[in-house]
Amino acid sequence: MQFGEFGNQMFEQMQKAQENLSKMQEELKNKQVEGSSGGGKVIATVNGRQELVKIVIDPEVVDSDPEEVALLEDMVVAAINQAMKKSQSLMQGEMGKLTGGLDLNSLNNMMPGGMDLNNLMNMFKK
Repeated sequence: MQFGEFGNQMFEQMQKAQENLSKMQEELKNKQVEGSSGGGKVIATVNGRQELVKIVIDPEVVDSDPEEVALLEDMVVAAINQAMKKSQSLMQGEMGKLTGGLDLNSLNNMMPGGMDLNNLMNMFKK
């Protein structure tokens, strides 16, 4: 399929965007955010790719009382959820820098039935 000069330029721009996206994803892996609960007694660390990296639990929280265990479980979940939200915000901010504020999901939604940016890239490669 021939797309001419415009198609070639578009393909080059899409390749560059894909390279930038790969680079950004690698950088996000190295960025970390924390979420905490229980006044800092439980701290969850998540990287920019929404991967849980670490949990820190203040030894003061751990007790043999079953009610304390249930409270600790709730605090762990709360800390992880908070860290995940921060990580999602971090990723959205980085994506915004990469796309100049363009919402790629909206762009995919505007594509003809079943088509997305990856399918379009594959068309240009043929």
